[in-house]
Amino acid sequence: MSETLAGFAATAVRLAAWLVLLTVVFVPLERWFGARHAPRPRREHAHNIAYYVISSMVPIVLLGVPTALLAVVARQVVPEPLTGAIAGLPLAVKVALVFIVGETGFYWGHRLSHELPWLWRFHALHHSTEHMNFLANTRTHPVDMVITRLFGLVPLYLLGLAGPTTAGTAAPAALLVVGTLWGFFIHANLRWRFGPLEWLISTPAFHHWHHSRNDHINRNYASTLPVLDRLFGTYYLPRHWPAEVGTDTPQPATLAGQLLDPLAPVPKAR
Repeated sequence: MSETLAGFAATAVRLAAWLVLLTVVFVPLERWFGARHAPRPRREHAHNIAYYVISSMVPIVLLGVPTALLAVVARQVVPEPLTGAIAGLPLAVKVALVFIVGETGFYWGHRLSHELPWLWRFHALHHSTEHMNFLANTRTHPVDMVITRLFGLVPLYLLGLAGPTTAGTAAPAALLVVGTLWGFFIHANLRWRFGPLEWLISTPAFHHWHHSRNDHINRNYASTLPVLDRLFGTYYLPRHWPAEVGTDTPQPATLAGQLLDPLAPVPKAR
């Protein structure tokens, strides 16, 4: 019991420290270089803080069992020559493969969350913010987060790029950490453009267009690699910024309502 409480306390301290650090970094940057400075509703700001905690705890609680099962299943179904060949690759090549394979999985998980109505019910919460800022990154329903991340993790286990050992879990863990940290940046309210680098890496402008309310919706699904959107025909990045962000899908006003609403049965059409 004492070990559990100590672990919980350590996690709480870590989350608080990261929130302070992110605030110290991004609040001044958004103030100085923000695309727009519309005041955010106080309730939305409080909800974003709550989602920051929820989205930080969810991977620990909900992804542990599925990833463990993935590791077991992968060892049974994946041909040993394939995993052996991948294991024999140089470390730099394996790191690159982890990043590319994982990001491609995330891309399709994200895209399907827009294209499949039952997944959109959960993902719509992420698009409900009408004021882009770094904490919008964590405004995510737990079900949406788990499904999208599994899309990125499953290929890693099936290809032998992740496994049940400590070394095997390091790769997906590093991928999730890097993706989460970069997510704060691309959601931030920053009017920065990066020239040719925008061909190689996602930026705030790239991802703000993903959150566009009306113009060129359902574009720019990649979290870090825009080449995936170019490859699959969903890339859009003009010189100007979207006029509005958000979604027309209504969201309950309360935090509990937002979390429970997608789980409610869909009314049958008469």
